[in-house]
Amino acid sequence: MFSISLATLGTLFIASLTVFAVPAPLDPIEALEKRANAKVYSSCTVPNTVALTFDDGPWVYEYDVVKALDAAGAKGTFFVNGNNYECIYNTDEMNRLKYVHDHGHMLGSHTWAHKDLTTLTWDQIHDEMWRVEQALSRIVGVYPAFMRPPYGNYNDLVLQASAIRGQSIAMWDFDSQDSVGASVQTSKNLYTSAIARHPSTLLPLNHETIETTVHQVLPFAIQQLQAAGYRLVTLADCLGLPAYQSTSAPGTPDSTWHC
Repeated sequence: MFSISLATLGTLFIASLTVFAVPAPLDPIEALEKRANAKVYSSCTVPNTVALTFDDGPWVYEYDVVKALDAAGAKGTFFVNGNNYECIYNTDEMNRLKYVHDHGHMLGSHTWAHKDLTTLTWDQIHDEMWRVEQALSRIVGVYPAFMRPPYGNYNDLVLQASAIRGQSIAMWDFDSQDSVGASVQTSKNLYTSAIARHPSTLLPLNHETIETTVHQVLPFAIQQLQAAGYRLVTLADCLGLPAYQSTSAPGTPDSTWHC
């Protein structure tokens, strides 16, 4: 008569569980690898447009940038930090942001403290992102659809974090080189050379924190670009996409509004 021990039965039972068990959850790294990446835009798509962009603010020259754009009937895009040159919740900084927004220009995220996101952990990347998103929502009632990574540096974690947050990555296809010490004449020459090639579109990188960029290079660039027949529009308009994921009424400052 065939017989089997209890020990053998136990072994067979455990083996059957192994065969039919639900697969174990992915470990965090494997899970991240399966997430979608954010879209990266390095150039405009709407013909005959130029999107002048300005990084690292809000700063003391922001009013002058807006006035120069307004005088020319142009629009610009400002990628702002939360705590770079100054705390975004300071009264002067909030007033600058409101001025930009009220005059119809676009605001985007340049993250909180201008850190190289490729050196940060998953949680740190999200922290750099959400804090400036929260500030923009509080101060002017906009939740940005675009994020420009500091130094233009990004990796898969940054792309995945941006996608989760509903944001696209905004790069550029023209650099005025003001952030690396280019002279006024060098920046002007770069604009002149780029325009001479007659590209269908242009997406320039400038910095609103550099006085000579604002007061000397920007007026020259606006004049030359418009003389060449380009429309100077926001990044969103040059891509035919919404500037913000959502808009709402601004909040009222309280004790939680601080850096």
